[in-house]
Amino acid sequence: MKRLYLLTFSIILLLSACAAPPAAVRPSSETPVVPDTPVASTPDLAAARSTTVNPGQPLSRRSDVQAFIREMVSKYGFNARQLQATFSQARVQPSIIAAMSKPAEAKPWYAYREIFVNPKRIQGGVAFWRANAAALAEAERVYGVPAEIVVAIIGVETQYGGNMGKYRVLEALATLAFDYPRRAAYFRKELENFLVMTRAEGIDPLTPRGSYAGAMGYGQFMPSSFQAFAVDFDGDGHRDLWRNPRDAIGSVANYFKKSGWRTGEPVAVPAQVSGSRYLDLVSRQLSQPKDRVADLQAQGVTPDGRVSGSQLAMLLEYVGRTGPEYWLGFDNFYVITRYNRSQLYALAVYQLSQAIRSSANQ
Repeated sequence: MKRLYLLTFSIILLLSACAAPPAAVRPSSETPVVPDTPVASTPDLAAARSTTVNPGQPLSRRSDVQAFIREMVSKYGFNARQLQATFSQARVQPSIIAAMSKPAEAKPWYAYREIFVNPKRIQGGVAFWRANAAALAEAERVYGVPAEIVVAIIGVETQYGGNMGKYRVLEALATLAFDYPRRAAYFRKELENFLVMTRAEGIDPLTPRGSYAGAMGYGQFMPSSFQAFAVDFDGDGHRDLWRNPRDAIGSVANYFKKSGWRTGEPVAVPAQVSGSRYLDLVSRQLSQPKDRVADLQAQGVTPDGRVSGSQLAMLLEYVGRTGPEYWLGFDNFYVITRYNRSQLYALAVYQLSQAIRSSANQ
């Protein structure tokens, strides 16, 4: 009788631990390289740990994973036995939850900028551009996105392919889908997209490596972004963002084009401010520009450069080393924030792109 009681109690505990986590708010972009704000707080880490079921065991032994497999079979026609075999070779990675749950220190602009706009990253960009000049020229012709912008994105994301991530993408996404309640719904959908993607591309799901958040390849695409924006830019029948820089270049350019890039229009210009009326015009939100440059000028904002008074812009404020820096960001600046929801990120990409172009033309 005592043994029966212990067995029943153990089953109850296991079922409780395997309960589906609460829905999470879907992030609106890829995971930032250096986030402006903390990704999660310490209580999130405790909550995530409380749902983890023996991280050393194969994922296929978990009831929530079994339910997910059944859903993939029903929804997409996957072979249940093959998915069982795949998840039997994958495990939860607690270090991923720790990385997601560690508060990121907000960096002032001058410190953030130094991470990405520096001689090593600029020289690396020039070398990448020269090595892939034909693909970059073709992408600019097809999608209308300047080569330097594509190069800068790849430089900021992975140092031109030198650091694409060390984690199995399957394990990263599964860990966050099943043991990270705060964003479980988002990562569960990304796991779905990843499995659909690998099947379509003929890739073993256990092979791809990426970031701790599951971002992949030169441009660090999440699986949903891969599905929406990745292109076979060399026509070999595969979209390979890990080993094929041509596909990666075309895919990043396509991402920008479909996100609203306006060919030939400016990205950002520095600005000077005077008086006090401009203070209420500083953009703190990631939204499209809505103020005409002429109206901003009437409020004490002066662009450092020739800009049409009818151009829509937003006034941006950054923490410089010796005081505030002000910039006007245009529609193309907003498009860069679609790649990563951060005004710091967007300005770093733009400034790196300009430094690379200037150095390449010398």
